[in-house]
Amino acid sequence: MHFFDVITILCTGLMTGNELAVSLFIHPTLRHLDDRGRARAVSLFARSLGKGMPVWYIVSLALITAEAFLRRHEPAFPLLVVAAAIWLAIILITVVVLVPINNRIAALDPSALSVNWLNDHRRWETLHRWRIAWLFAATACLTYAIVGFK
Repeated sequence: MHFFDVITILCTGLMTGNELAVSLFIHPTLRHLDDRGRARAVSLFARSLGKGMPVWYIVSLALITAEAFLRRHEPAFPLLVVAAAIWLAIILITVVVLVPINNRIAALDPSALSVNWLNDHRRWETLHRWRIAWLFAATACLTYAIVGFK
């Protein structure tokens, strides 16, 4: 079970770190580009991350859910349920709110930028920061449930 615990913590922790890196390093760096260069870069990132991240989110939720199932008779169970619920809520909000914005950004044509593209990008960044905060909460609950109750 320890190996599974490590895989679960690494998967969720690395994902949370990846999302944090996007917010702290990638997007602030892109702000230094001119509008066309920035639009092209955010479009490329949106397409690239838009393909891989959904799988990572689902795998992480599956791992957290499996941890909860395996520990259903342990004191850690409620925290694992909280972590799974937060993660599920993040996925639902992402699909309903962030994915439509991401799809518009991914479809940007740098040679013919819409008037609202920058507003879309700013809105995505703001919502993304909230998502990171909730990812940290879910990862903290998960990690404490696995490590703290031993």
